[in-house]
Amino acid sequence: MAVPNELTPDQRKAIAELLRRVAPVADELGHRFAAAGHELALVGGPVRDALLRRAGSDLDLTTDAHPERILEIVDGWADAVWTIGIEFGTVGLRKGDYQLEITTYRSESYDPKSRKPEILYGTSLDEDLARRDFAVNAMAARLPGHEFLDPYGGLADLRRRLLRTPGRPETSFGDDPLRMLRAARFAAQLGFTVEPAVAAAMTRMAGRIEIVSAERIRDELSKLLRGPHPKAGLALLVDTGLAAHVLPELPKLRLEIDEHHRHKDVYEHTLIVLQQAIALEDDGPDLVLRLAALLHDIGKPKTRSFEAGGRVSFHHHEVVGAKMARHRLMELRYPKDVIADVSRLVELHLRFHGYGTGEWTDSAVRRYVRDAGHLLPRLHKLTRADCTTRNRRKAAALSRAYDDLERRIERLAQEEELSKIRPELDGNEIQEILGIKPGPLVGKAWKFLYELRLDRGVIGRAEATRALLDWARDQGIEPPGEAGREDA
Repeated sequence: MAVPNELTPDQRKAIAELLRRVAPVADELGHRFAAAGHELALVGGPVRDALLRRAGSDLDLTTDAHPERILEIVDGWADAVWTIGIEFGTVGLRKGDYQLEITTYRSESYDPKSRKPEILYGTSLDEDLARRDFAVNAMAARLPGHEFLDPYGGLADLRRRLLRTPGRPETSFGDDPLRMLRAARFAAQLGFTVEPAVAAAMTRMAGRIEIVSAERIRDELSKLLRGPHPKAGLALLVDTGLAAHVLPELPKLRLEIDEHHRHKDVYEHTLIVLQQAIALEDDGPDLVLRLAALLHDIGKPKTRSFEAGGRVSFHHHEVVGAKMARHRLMELRYPKDVIADVSRLVELHLRFHGYGTGEWTDSAVRRYVRDAGHLLPRLHKLTRADCTTRNRRKAAALSRAYDDLERRIERLAQEEELSKIRPELDGNEIQEILGIKPGPLVGKAWKFLYELRLDRGVIGRAEATRALLDWARDQGIEPPGEAGREDA
């Protein structure tokens, strides 16, 4: 394996381990391409991550072979092949435990009036590395020879934890404006800072991001949010003006703080809530929880009002915010279930603050659980994360109150199976008792009994029947055999 002298012993070892680990697949594939008269190189993320000691099973490769030729070379060798990215020069395949993407040497650029990049195939690995987004992604290892290439100083940038483009950042971002968002994503994923010239170009060219499709923006934003340092990535988006184009609700949270500091900077509060929500995650990044934390207060700018005595209020900002969150996530083409869950969490995030010091009835607790549904564990986390007060006494009181609410939920869950709450009479029994046929009236009666169940808990079928008959009389319904059924 040929490696440059610039590699430290630890980096030499990391590259050697990467190539040794993937050799059974990568070298075999490299020999196939060489036998067919083509080049092949391991490139980008896998090389960068190996140097950062971040192992993975996804391999990115690049070649001078065009996609149709790639398909011919891997035919009969790959366990599976997919061509979803073939129009962009990429062929995906699986071999054993590895997922591979092989992309033809290329450059790409956007027409000012088009959302789709124009793909131009290149002829050399040097050209391909030159068009990469950042120098840390412009390192490669030729296959099967293992020659290591770092023409743009990616190693030095890794040591400095710096994001820098191989050439002029204006040229790079002009070729693909999404790279500006990728800079923020890598800041969040890797904890890197951005070179001042890169940040300046992002600021000047922020408006160019609007030429990129919503789906590509969504995917980068999701990767950013799933990273270990999303605050750094989001701050970069806001500071460069990119957020104004992809997530405009976020910079609007930078409310002007009044001279008496009677209300918080909602933007800083939001970033703290996001960090605190992440700390409460149980099993890896939870995109729904993180989106809800990010968007939970976006209704505040629209609902802010100044009251007597210098007070500031945001009445019903959770309701307004839920609608705004739904709209933004729809614009970004998020799946329907994500949109529904995030907007519901935003809507419910203030509900606990009516709990006070435990004055809620069991009925109110049941409704809290009913309204949260499958989102209850996430609502617990979001509500706890939303406490950012520096007043230790107040923070401790809020924590104790929520501890009490969770204990009550657990007690009622054990006693009443809260997740399975249903009326004590089903639709068929309602029809029989009231002597009615299927229709809207059955639904109204069922809803009455459901609310009764939430209010009073388990009261038994006999009491539920009596309550249903009383309700029916109020509705002007005369059930048959009423007297006999009351003792059922």
